[in-house]
Amino acid sequence: MSNNNNKNKSTKCVHSGNLVDEKYFGNISPLYPSITYDFIKSDVYPRYFNTPNQMGVCKKISDLENAELSLLFGSGLGAIATTMLSLLKQGDHVILQDSLYGGTINLVNTEFKKFGIEHSYVDVNDKKKLDSSLKKNSKVIYVESPSNPLLNIVDLSSISDFAKSNRLISVIDNTFASPINQNPIDVGIDLVIHSATKYLGGHSDILAGSVSGSKEKIEVIKSSGLNFGSNISEYTAWMLERSIKTLKIRVNAQNDNALNLAKFLSEHNFVSKVFYPGLENHKNHDIAKIQMHGFGGMLSFELNSSIDPIKFVSDLKIIKPTMSLAGVESTITSPALSSHKKMDPDIRRGLGISDNLLRFSVGIEDFEDLMLDLDNSLTKNGK
Repeated sequence: MSNNNNKNKSTKCVHSGNLVDEKYFGNISPLYPSITYDFIKSDVYPRYFNTPNQMGVCKKISDLENAELSLLFGSGLGAIATTMLSLLKQGDHVILQDSLYGGTINLVNTEFKKFGIEHSYVDVNDKKKLDSSLKKNSKVIYVESPSNPLLNIVDLSSISDFAKSNRLISVIDNTFASPINQNPIDVGIDLVIHSATKYLGGHSDILAGSVSGSKEKIEVIKSSGLNFGSNISEYTAWMLERSIKTLKIRVNAQNDNALNLAKFLSEHNFVSKVFYPGLENHKNHDIAKIQMHGFGGMLSFELNSSIDPIKFVSDLKIIKPTMSLAGVESTITSPALSSHKKMDPDIRRGLGISDNLLRFSVGIEDFEDLMLDLDNSLTKNGK
């Protein structure tokens, strides 16, 4: 796996962007809940994107993603919508990876149509299909790697080259990887989005999103963001800073657990498929080894047709049935009943998202306890 630019990330997690308590000299960043500041001392209207706690967290995320600037939003989807609608206008065309988070798909299929923005879904790792999707009015290419929920891996260097050669802006949802496992800007991707609710937050107690990139592009997004109003509270920013301090140790523990559990499930009699980029039989394993520092804490697996997925999930004791992901606790959900519920069933199944597919967000519990929990429910429900 790649080790480039992954040095000192624990130090960045703990120290980058921290605010200085100049009065009491506390070691923790002060919380500034104020939304009004003395305008005489500043020519910038403080509230949106530029309050102290927001700016401190943005510095931390920028350092972790090797970006010039970052912005915070009220949610991951808020970050996606604001970013895309600031880059696209009526009559423009966007190329999208064909395997994406259900919320992103719903945003594109419903809201983009209202704005007159054209779109195409394509297997972005297939060069012929990617080339054929290009139009004269194409402006942006949007990918997700690893993807939700099938853990597809996109060759980010190839996407960067394609974007630059065709004057497109490249955007990635890096949520599943986190800045610990993958830094797309290092290989030429323009903008990196996170649902900070997930790994950056990591404790299932905040709602936030972020985008990182060059100063030039972030200023464009900020200008639109001021109009859209998808802002984050100072308290949420302060909580997010607290969470990011433990990001690397959390993600490393989740990486280890996920790899071991993926191996266990891939050999189980009642599991038909396992999707995890750390497995050598994953179709994009070789790409993942090159561009990722770790394979992540997310995996998906398909139960044998004899097992009722709802009954299987109900019989788990430690792993909880929850639609969100990336917390320190292990959770599991059915994409067909959650993130991709609004998708046409035939289209969903055609993408490989079957009714028996389960998305597993691996936490930091002891591996042996998680393995036993899975095995007990599989054995109980298997036929």
